[in-house]
Amino acid sequence: MIPFLNFKDLNFSHKKEIIRAISEVIDSSNYILGNGVKLFEQKFSHYCGVRETIGVGNGLDALTLIIRGYKEMGIFNEGDEILVPSNTYIASILSIIENRLKPVLVEPDIKTYTIDPLLLESRITNKTKAILTVHLYGQIGFSKEMKRAAKKYGLKIIEDCAQSHGAVYEGKKAGNLGDAAGFSFYPSKNLGALGDAGAVTTNDRKLAKIIRAIRNYGSYKKYYNEYKGVNSRLDELQAAVLLVKLKYLDQENKKRRAIAKEYRSKIKNPLLHVPSVIDEDTHVWHLFVLRTRQRDKFKKYLHSQGVETLIHYPIPPHKQKAFKEWNNQKYPVTEEIHKTVISLPLNPFMTLKQIAQVIFACNSYGK
Repeated sequence: MIPFLNFKDLNFSHKKEIIRAISEVIDSSNYILGNGVKLFEQKFSHYCGVRETIGVGNGLDALTLIIRGYKEMGIFNEGDEILVPSNTYIASILSIIENRLKPVLVEPDIKTYTIDPLLLESRITNKTKAILTVHLYGQIGFSKEMKRAAKKYGLKIIEDCAQSHGAVYEGKKAGNLGDAAGFSFYPSKNLGALGDAGAVTTNDRKLAKIIRAIRNYGSYKKYYNEYKGVNSRLDELQAAVLLVKLKYLDQENKKRRAIAKEYRSKIKNPLLHVPSVIDEDTHVWHLFVLRTRQRDKFKKYLHSQGVETLIHYPIPPHKQKAFKEWNNQKYPVTEEIHKTVISLPLNPFMTLKQIAQVIFACNSYGK
């Protein structure tokens, strides 16, 4: 069986370096907001091309803290609206609700699965303060139309980069396209830790300073609290792991692109809709997502052929029990996506034999 994802494979080639890095942290006796976190913040800032990186506990916290930071600056207020794609993972929406702002769902472009920039203006009101764009599955969800709308209405652009580490749009990396960005380093990500971890990137030094305090109980100086903060600090051990793996991110993304190119060029089954791409650099293939109206049958068939698949995601946010108030709303593009998507195995450590087996299984389906 070709597993959808094997965490051991993702980390095996880095194992010796990771163990050495963790050992150095243990020997340092400095386990909270030490030199490792500072060094990772510097290296990741350089990688993304931004002034500031703030290491935090996870990707959800990263987005939540960005919005909270803007509230502390008086830019956002409770009840303000943030536009967000209707087909995103629930975390994007939770970050808005946690801050007592209102998420306004916007349908995606079915070709890219990212927010449809042509629909943005129709959803903007005098309460709208930001666009939270999600680079879903590894594809950049940013455009000139989005930038133009944000400038016209004075909106912030917040990037959800949980799936887009290293993706590039017109020479700039994800995390440096909008006003601030949230990253997740969950173990399955293109840049994954060995547990929960996250970061905020921004060129706004005032926002960065506020978030640095809020993540640490609202404190710049121990026992002196300027904000009603939280505990959301990137762990020294996870920073050590990320410093090792950051060195290999571009190389591993290159392998992901090569596998995706094989899939896209060789999967020819008319029953399957292969993903399109705006530009090769704009996609880092965190997930390779097909669409088929025969999803359950296709999933069972691939399993019989020794290929494990997953569904990202089976239930759209507006149909979740957590959002009962939205359950009767209609988002037809989103519903079509969530009913038909299925993700194939794709990671930089797949063998040529495994890649060929996945392609053969897809093409032999329904024959």
